Amino acid sequence: MDRIEKRRPYIICHMLTSLDGKIIGEYLKLERAAYFRDEYEKIHERYGCKAWMCGRITMEEHFTFGHQLELKENIPPIPRTDFVANTDNRSYAVAVDPSGKLGWEKNHITDDYGLGDHIIEVLTEQVSDAYLAHLQKLGISYIFGGKERLNFTLVVEKLKSLFSIDELMLEGGGYLNGSFLNEGLIDELSLILVPIADGASNSVTQFETSSFLTNQHPVNFFLKEIEKLDDGGLWMKYVTKHE
Repeated sequence: MDRIEKRRPYIICHMLTSLDGKIIGEYLKLERAAYFRDEYEKIHERYGCKAWMCGRITMEEHFTFGHQLELKENIPPIPRTDFVANTDNRSYAVAVDPSGKLGWEKNHITDDYGLGDHIIEVLTEQVSDAYLAHLQKLGISYIFGGKERLNFTLVVEKLKSLFSIDELMLEGGGYLNGSFLNEGLIDELSLILVPIADGASNSVTQFETSSFLTNQHPVNFFLKEIEKLDDGGLWMKYVTKHE
């Protein structure tokens, strides 16, 4: 099926892993890993996607840094309907935050060039009225993906219909990636392989599973392209359907 005909964006899962498939761990703190982290960001830019998505833990670690909000009390009930603050943005940062915990203080994430990605929060209807009021005050867009659990097929269809997002870069963490894989929503895998073995038993891999995921089954990937990087690394591109 042609990308344009789909009701959802074309979705590229872009990840960096150790030789043993770990996406976090002590190996990323090594001096040798710095080059591969830089390559990861450069390849992200090369794709030129209008939007990128991460889960709450990743967003908290890299962007809100655990900031706790002081939300107003006694907020009047707010309807659980999608809120589109602005559809004229150059790019979007999509935060999967089911219960509304991220401590945003502005409505965009600024890159190294001073350009801002407008924030879109992905929520369930369990979120508090106070958090929704906070998002509206800041001008942060939000969409609902379900009452108690997220239906990511619905989420990505809304991203296309409400924000005209035709390509979405999915960048972890592992449980978010696993949810997309489970719903058959990954079209392409962009994988940077770091030539370091992490070895930690409690580290997260690029596709993790949860007890609430249903219809779990193996997913075939087909090699599209492979490129050697400096210092023994590889950039591999796979697709889930023969092209």
